[in-house]
Amino acid sequence: MAKAPVPGQVKTRLCPPCTPDEAAEIAQAALCDTLDAALSTRRPVVLALAGEPGAWLPQRVRVVAQIGGSFNARLAAAWTQLPFGGVQIGMDTPQVTADLFEAAFGCVETSGSALGPATDGGWWILGLAHPDPRMFTDIAMSTHHTGRHQLERLRALGHTPALLPTLTDIDSWDDARDVAASMPGSLTHAVVSRVSSAASVTQR
Repeated sequence: MAKAPVPGQVKTRLCPPCTPDEAAEIAQAALCDTLDAALSTRRPVVLALAGEPGAWLPQRVRVVAQIGGSFNARLAAAWTQLPFGGVQIGMDTPQVTADLFEAAFGCVETSGSALGPATDGGWWILGLAHPDPRMFTDIAMSTHHTGRHQLERLRALGHTPALLPTLTDIDSWDDARDVAASMPGSLTHAVVSRVSSAASVTQR
């Protein structure tokens, strides 16, 4: 699940200190790093995209358009592209690795489901062997309790999710710097470092 990295439409909470263009650059880098990790698993990758694909999109990624409506509805619709199960992730945790993806797939294969909590109270990855259209119904998204409520919903539907490591979403500038610092050599690290240096020069 992702938005096309269009200035003014993505990562707006990074502004300031970022400009809309810089925030979009960080969003694009995060999305590219996430897709790179997913493609490293050698599994099919489907991108449910809000907006238009650009030159940043790897050729081996299949793109489907997100539907309109609530985020819950868009999440559920994305799962119709994975009728035989899989894992779902957004674009806010570029520090994900191929090993973490494989761990999620392993949990799905052994336990039937998996959930990765986020430090802000949400979740960053969800895996299911048998998707259920009810899994997002009436779940309040983007709250400090979303992850707990999602876990409770999965359990109420008869799943026993294995819990994956907790990761930090890039929601704020501090998040962006912390996440980037944890992944040297990545696109996200390079872009955040460049933006951070430019911000320091501007402030002086």
